[in-house]
Amino acid sequence: MTTLDEALAELPVIAIIRAAEARHLDAALETLAGSGLRAMEVTMPTPGATEAIRRATGLEGVAVGAGTVLDAASARKAVDAGAGFLITPAVLPEVIAEGRRLGVPVLPGAFTPTEIVQAWSQGAAMVKVFPAGAAGGPGYIKDVRAPLPQIPLVPTGGIGIEDVPAYLAAGARAVGMGSPLLGDACADGDMAALAARARRLVDVAGRRPSDG
Repeated sequence: MTTLDEALAELPVIAIIRAAEARHLDAALETLAGSGLRAMEVTMPTPGATEAIRRATGLEGVAVGAGTVLDAASARKAVDAGAGFLITPAVLPEVIAEGRRLGVPVLPGAFTPTEIVQAWSQGAAMVKVFPAGAAGGPGYIKDVRAPLPQIPLVPTGGIGIEDVPAYLAAGARAVGMGSPLLGDACADGDMAALAARARRLVDVAGRRPSDG
């Protein structure tokens, strides 16, 4: 299976899939993969999350992980299903330690520089800056990276598709994106519209700052 590092080297975006029901998960994952997304996170509170992760591991060239992982038991369940990385909404030492024991990268959520450093010092592979929009957008990422350039940051929350180049230009390792990308696709929505949004995201995220 493709690793998270490999997926982000190809396209620095993590798609976040969250749904109230399981029935559209497979279609959404397949649509995103077919449109060029290479890293996808299925949130654990989503019904059928582990089963969807297990099936999605068969998608070629895609890294599939679990999000909203709150404890070690959930981490083990996700990794047993094939999750190649774990994402948390906060700095949770139990999950970071279990991820390291299981040999998968953990991206804890953090907001302040203190939390970011705590997550990194406990063994985070990257740090999810959440909610990035409320933190001050690309300017905040640039400011945090000035004293902490060694910590890979993945801003998430409040980021629109057209905002992605600015975050990458500010030094983000990648961006996480949920509802602006998924929309209503997992709630009887239009998969064709999801594919169009995904292709637009691939287009803007594939540009480097020098590309204009």
